[in-house]
Amino acid sequence: MPDEVTLSFFILDVLTIVGAAAALTLRNLVHCVLALVLAFLGLAGLFLQLDAQFIGFAQILVYVGAVAILVVFAILLTRGTESTSQSIVSPSWIVSSVIAAAVFGVLAWTIQSSMASQHPLPPQPEVTVKQIGDALMSRFALPLEVIGLLLTAALIGAVTIAMQEKQGEK
Repeated sequence: MPDEVTLSFFILDVLTIVGAAAALTLRNLVHCVLALVLAFLGLAGLFLQLDAQFIGFAQILVYVGAVAILVVFAILLTRGTESTSQSIVSPSWIVSSVIAAAVFGVLAWTIQSSMASQHPLPPQPEVTVKQIGDALMSRFALPLEVIGLLLTAALIGAVTIAMQEKQGEK
């Protein structure tokens, strides 16, 4: 019987892979973004399970909280009324899947048999989330605010462009 850590890793792994595969295969853009959010949440869970709290919480805040919401707003504000219906499976889908699986297999074998994977890992630095947060709010406060303003300007620009296009259609 697998222990709790292995079971939770398996659940997060399946969640991430299913979310990423759905983001690739779904045709509705809003559904694709929601599936991408699911994959991002799975990745954040994997980072948190690996004791990388800062990266896990940054994954949730930046990708799930900001990028996915920005993409949803951009899609909802800029998409037209036309509907394109395409087949989910194209004729080259099977060939592409076989090539992707072969490339994955070669890369996995190369990484597994490389000398870099045989060396012991160096000791982990003892940096806590509190230390990173203190650095972000003291030394890097200005770049953090500039990034927030840049994302806000991008959202306002997307809304402005969408409003101009809607008025041009009328």
